[in-house]
Amino acid sequence: MQPDISVVVPVHNEEGAAGPLAREIAEAFKGRNFEVVFVNDASRDGTLAELEALKAEIPELRVLNHAKNAGQSRAVRSGVMAARAPIIVTLDGDGQNPPADAPKLADALIAAGPEVALVGGVRANRQDSGSKRWASRWANGFRKWLLKDDADDTGCGLKAFRRDVFLRLPYFDHIHRYLPALTIREGYQNRFMNVDHRHRETGQSKYTNLGRAWAAVSDLVGVMWLRSRARNPGDVNEV
Repeated sequence: MQPDISVVVPVHNEEGAAGPLAREIAEAFKGRNFEVVFVNDASRDGTLAELEALKAEIPELRVLNHAKNAGQSRAVRSGVMAARAPIIVTLDGDGQNPPADAPKLADALIAAGPEVALVGGVRANRQDSGSKRWASRWANGFRKWLLKDDADDTGCGLKAFRRDVFLRLPYFDHIHRYLPALTIREGYQNRFMNVDHRHRETGQSKYTNLGRAWAAVSDLVGVMWLRSRARNPGDVNEV
C-alpha cells in the first residue's frame, strides 16, 4: 500500500547514530501509514551495515546506497525520487533533529491548503557551539534579506514538503538550504514551526563555518539569478 508520508534521512559516516535514529523515527510515526528512506552517501564506516541489520526489525525501513559520495542535497534528492508518498519529511542523519517533532510538521502540511508547499522547522533551542550559532544567525539574516524567503533557519534539516513540488525545483548542490526561496519562486507559500534540537552524541559535523560561508556566496548569487528569471503564470487550466 502506498504510504502517506515518506521520511527521508541522508547519512554519511553516522555509525552509532543511524540505528537509534531509525528506531526513533519508527516510534514517532507508529500507527501511521509511512515509510523511512535512509540514503547512505558512500559512508566509510559501519553505517550501511547498521541500517541493513534493522530492516527485519523495522519493516517500513528502506535503505538506498550511493556508490560515490555526492553530498547531503543529492542524498536528499535520491531519497525523494525513490519515495512513494506525496508528503516528504526530512531529518538530518546525526540525530540532532528529534524525530518526535517530525509528525507535527507533516500534519501541519497535510492540513494546509495546496498553496502551502513546505513547513520548515526552526531550531528554538539550538545545541551547537557559540561560533556555529553565531555564523548561522548571520548567514540566515543575510540570506533572508537578499532572498525575501521569510525563513529564519533554513539550516534546520527537519522539513516537510510536497514531493511533486520539490521535484519541479531546479537542482543544485546545497539546494536543501534554499528550499523556502525556491518554493516561493514556484508560486507556493511556506510555513514555519519551532522544533527542538539536541547535542550530537556520535560522530562529527561534516561542515565548517568557513566552508559553509564559501559555498553560500556562490549559492546566493545563483538563487538570486534564478529568482530574477522566474515568470509565474498563476493557475494553469485546460479549456
